Amino acid sequence: MPPKASKSLASSQPLIGPALTAASSASGAASPPREKPASPILAKELAALKSDIIQAVTSELTRALTAEFHSISRDYHSKLQTELQEMKSELLRSRRELSPFPRVARVDAKCEDLEARSRRQNIRIIGVPEGDSRFTLSNSNVSELLREALSLEKSPLVDRAHRSLAPRPKPDGPPRPIIVKLHYFEDCVRILREARNRPRITFSDMNLSIYPDLTSKVAKARAAFNTIRKKLRSMDGVKYGMFYPARLRITYKGESREFTSATEAERFISTMPG
Repeated sequence: MPPKASKSLASSQPLIGPALTAASSASGAASPPREKPASPILAKELAALKSDIIQAVTSELTRALTAEFHSISRDYHSKLQTELQEMKSELLRSRRELSPFPRVARVDAKCEDLEARSRRQNIRIIGVPEGDSRFTLSNSNVSELLREALSLEKSPLVDRAHRSLAPRPKPDGPPRPIIVKLHYFEDCVRILREARNRPRITFSDMNLSIYPDLTSKVAKARAAFNTIRKKLRSMDGVKYGMFYPARLRITYKGESREFTSATEAERFISTMPG
């Protein structure tokens, strides 16, 4: 009986061995394999390869974008040159068409003349403070101011009187001029003559200046002679006067000369003894 038992035990060993082997092999297949760390040489080569690829792609993109930019720039420059040439041709054509007919210059001169004629009876009074209780701006008050300041025999007839259209000045700024339209041209001539002959004009402790109401073009042309007129005031034996629109007449030793250019007048007085 004992030999039979040992046989059964021996025969059961092969059955248990394959099952355990299969189980262990199955558990080994389920777990992922471990990656081996890259060697330093391989990592350096990969970094170098990555840098080369980035540099190649960047270089190619730069080249392509530069070529495209140059192409667009050439097209735009060519189009711009064409448009400028067309504008230049159109301007030259318009100038050729207008040159035989200087209507623009004639119209401008006519407008200047009409504006100047509309101001023939106007004067400008400078130095009257704004908001001063001593003087209220009205036709009658301006007429009385002119009579007293210039010692006229009678008060001139004033049609209109108002401040210039410039913005109202600050409290410490100079007052705006008063523009006065006189009814009679003779009164305008007499007032300007009296104002020119007086070294100082006063009214109620106010220092005044009275000038003709000129157009901006004429006023600018006359202002070019201001420096020369100051020099002439200090020269003995010299008489001068400003005539409309902007002609400076200088009389020296019985000889008179007129100038419309400040440069020519400056050159002439430089030859005169100081």
